[in-house]
Amino acid sequence: MPFQRVEHLLAVDDRMPAGWLLAPLIPLSRLYGLAMRARASLYARGLLKQQSLPCRVISVGNLTIGGTGKTPVVIALVTALRDRGRKVGVISRGYKRRSRTSILEISDGRTLRGHPGDSGDEPFLIAQRCPGVPVAVGADRPRVGRYMLDRHHIETLILDDGYQHLALWRDVDLLVVDAAAPFGNGYLLPRGRLREPLSSMARASAVLVTRASQAQRLDELKATVRAAAPAVPIWITDFAPSAVVEVGGSTSLEPSVLKGERVLAVSGIGNPESFRWLLAAVGATVVDHCVFADHHAYSQDDLGRIRRSAAQAGVDRIVTTEKDAVKLAQLIQTLSPSEGEGRVRGDIWAVRIDLQWLEGFDEWTRVVING
Repeated sequence: MPFQRVEHLLAVDDRMPAGWLLAPLIPLSRLYGLAMRARASLYARGLLKQQSLPCRVISVGNLTIGGTGKTPVVIALVTALRDRGRKVGVISRGYKRRSRTSILEISDGRTLRGHPGDSGDEPFLIAQRCPGVPVAVGADRPRVGRYMLDRHHIETLILDDGYQHLALWRDVDLLVVDAAAPFGNGYLLPRGRLREPLSSMARASAVLVTRASQAQRLDELKATVRAAAPAVPIWITDFAPSAVVEVGGSTSLEPSVLKGERVLAVSGIGNPESFRWLLAAVGATVVDHCVFADHHAYSQDDLGRIRRSAAQAGVDRIVTTEKDAVKLAQLIQTLSPSEGEGRVRGDIWAVRIDLQWLEGFDEWTRVVING
């Protein structure tokens, strides 16, 4: 089965298998933590050299694997800079991309190129949501950055998913923390979801908390950040639906259209429960939730099974995330008329979300946007 209902996927301790099953991995997590601390120390002392680029570099990253809402933060940042007349570009690793090209330019600021499977779904979504902004992916971020600077008049370069990429100097280091699942089960990889020890928060320019409305203990989260990084500002945000967009089409509706509807949710993201929560918050009734693995590469068979599930459940609409939509749109646009049979009303729709500021907007504007 390529998907399952969300209740069967989520574990009690924050999307991880039962603790006793992972207990043998604790020694490996400790070794991993020592290695990450040693690496960060070598960079901090200058024993490992950071490369610099002749432009302002802003990194946006996270401390855990899985979805923290980093991509909407990048989109908000890029949009704010672009709207102020800044010449901005985005570089990313392109996680799970199929293309083995060392540098792949997704957008030159005028034309969106390629396929989200080749570039990675998140960079493709950033390029799609940020017209006029060049976007490229590659493992060697300093090299990709120089490539972009050689070809575009860039004043500010956004380093997507860059918190652990210490080889490239950054002027601003934003750390995104998901209030709904801030630090996983508290363990480092491979026992838990932490990429680095909590002490690494101290090198951030600011900790940007997302999904504040889904936080169970926001004050405790702030206290944990304060204990690890007393001098680092904490900014609080949430995600608000801004539109419901037809996948593979051009129709855009107000989020209120979902109120009172019976929907089939489809998601292949790091935190699927957050999407279900978002739909419930706008008044939709989630009849069923097709949960795929994060960054899932959808197939025509997947699309057919989604539509059959919707038909069997008798829903009003199929809804998915923007990240999933960029991949599903490619399938929908290549369907023949016979393959498109069995659609529900409106076929598949994506919920577009935007960053909503609760605390720290003035400081964000001063330090990040106008800095």
